[in-house]
Amino acid sequence: MRAYTAHARAAALSALAYRGNFLMSLGGVAFQLIALLAVWKVLLGGAGTRIGGFDWPHMRSYLLVAFASGALVGTFVDFRMAWRIKSGLVALDLVKPVDYQRARLWEAIGGVWIEIAVIAVVATVSMLFSGVPDLPPGPELALFATSMLLLIPLKFIIVYFSTLACFWTQNDVGILWARQAVTGLLSGALVPLAYFPGWLATAAQWSPFAGLTSTPALIFVGQASGGRALLLVGVQLAWVIVLWYAARALFSRALRQLTVHGG
Repeated sequence: MRAYTAHARAAALSALAYRGNFLMSLGGVAFQLIALLAVWKVLLGGAGTRIGGFDWPHMRSYLLVAFASGALVGTFVDFRMAWRIKSGLVALDLVKPVDYQRARLWEAIGGVWIEIAVIAVVATVSMLFSGVPDLPPGPELALFATSMLLLIPLKFIIVYFSTLACFWTQNDVGILWARQAVTGLLSGALVPLAYFPGWLATAAQWSPFAGLTSTPALIFVGQASGGRALLLVGVQLAWVIVLWYAARALFSRALRQLTVHGG
């Protein structure tokens, strides 16, 4: 365990050392929050206006959760991992007496406390201008907290899974853009899944991407409660387990593609 906490500590120090890049990546998510708040304020700001089950207070709370989920486990993790794969330095990671996948998870966890601090600052400023959202009742609040905790390993494993493609492509830019496009749409981060066509909304809700935004956000705004909220959190947990072991299988295949100095 000490070896993994050392990875987490090193990742946190690295984020602080390159705080310009770190803050710019979070700044992009904060700018998205401001833009979406402005757009939805126009669409839902009128008295009694309600679209797809959302009025302005609900949408404002939904977007705050979407911002928090987007800021957690930032892109710093996949940039570092992709660079080491492309440069061949991943060979040094493989000879260390730690599990490669777990070590990358702890590196992601290492930066979470910094991301939470930035989220708290941005959310506080946002609430000063747009108002404080209503908190869900006790049981739903506990499920929301559980969902946000599960979001960390779920988001990590999706990032990790996609970055393993660098073993085949030796390029991470296209992978990054494709993953951001897919997750941004199917997670409900840009538009709630309730606004999707019926078949697409159902498929997205049962996909692993819904756990990145839609699940915690729906619980927080009260559109998923009781048994349905528990089911959505259960689906979130199931995807964490399935993707974790699928990534381990993919990693075993990826190692066959590793070439260092022509060997």
